[in-house]
Amino acid sequence: MLTKLLTVSMLLLASQASFTASATISQALQHEARTDANKLRDSARKPEQTLTFFEVTPQSTVVEIWPGAGWYTEVLAPLLAEQGKLYAAHFSDKFSLLPADYMQKGRADYNTKLASHPVYKNVTVTEFAPLAGIDIAPVASADVVLSIRNQFYIFDGETSLKHALANFYRALKPGGVLGVVAPRLPDHLLATDWKQSGYVPEQLWLDLAAEAGFSFEARNDMLLNPKDSAQHPDGVWSMPPTLAGNEAEKAKHLAIGEVNQMVLKFRKPRS
Repeated sequence: MLTKLLTVSMLLLASQASFTASATISQALQHEARTDANKLRDSARKPEQTLTFFEVTPQSTVVEIWPGAGWYTEVLAPLLAEQGKLYAAHFSDKFSLLPADYMQKGRADYNTKLASHPVYKNVTVTEFAPLAGIDIAPVASADVVLSIRNQFYIFDGETSLKHALANFYRALKPGGVLGVVAPRLPDHLLATDWKQSGYVPEQLWLDLAAEAGFSFEARNDMLLNPKDSAQHPDGVWSMPPTLAGNEAEKAKHLAIGEVNQMVLKFRKPRS
């Protein structure tokens, strides 16, 4: 009887812990530092489901790769403010394949965001480029590395992806999670000239992650968009929110919605 009671108690505690983490993500999504424009994209980007799938909790040490203007930072910073840690691996001056003025403006705008509210005070800005030997966080310090909506392949093909994966692997603790959200190239387009489109074959991520030492754990179809043909004049940048192209193209791409994204979870082996 005692064993049964203990088992029930443990199950209740586990359930409560899961609920608390989920509720806290919900609270982070409603934080006052979030902009209304970013909140409007929640239904398309599903941040609560995504972070839960990648095992991000309030206690996690997380590295956000190329946070851009800070869409996910607005969620992660309040989520991790009390018990966790956020490293924001922004553009690196070591990287010459992006325009220097673009990178400088991106970092400056991001730093302005971090200065705009106390919730960002514990965010540590580091750097990332798909090059060899970039330290995105202290070695073996991260529970989760998040690469969301990034395009690395367009710079130097497989070499860029391999360098990125090596840097992610080095930053993660044994047992840590690499969460990837990236534009997915449909299999029937493999024979087309897709390499500068921003879309990447899922199998390429799977193969190169395995080569880097990761174990593939799970995929999730929550961000697939079957209306996205992956054939646009300006690749992924034709799609919301960038909307490159003329007004007619913008209207068409707005109707399609956000890019068709694969959601892949990898793990660094525990031993």
